[in-house]
Amino acid sequence: MGDSGQRHGLAAIGAVILLAASVGGWSWWNASRHRAEFRSALIEGDPGRAPDLVRRYGCGGCHTLTSVRGAAGRVGPPLDTVGQRVFLAGRLPNTPENLARWIHDPHGVDPQTAMPNTGISIDDARNVAAYLLQEAPR
Repeated sequence: MGDSGQRHGLAAIGAVILLAASVGGWSWWNASRHRAEFRSALIEGDPGRAPDLVRRYGCGGCHTLTSVRGAAGRVGPPLDTVGQRVFLAGRLPNTPENLARWIHDPHGVDPQTAMPNTGISIDDARNVAAYLLQEAPR
């Protein structure tokens, strides 16, 4: 096989690798999106109410949430990918109910947390949790 044949062979291998990486990336993205929608559905909450609740309870003063106008805080972690995290507050398994509980009463979960109790009701915390769990990169 000549120099030209080797280059064509390497180009073909590169194309196959690129195609496999593209398909794998799309599959990961699609699975991630469906996982977030499924997790959001597990909690009884209305995600449509959450942007107003995030503003009302001041969540954006500490957290960034790009889908909510004004939520650009830098004190707490960004909330855009909460649904992809394994733990909340470094110790609590990230389940829909635990997320709602954490939002509702962070000091009940971790008395040492810097996150304040905002006075949000458990129902409103479920609405926010449902919203956060559906917020996955699209």
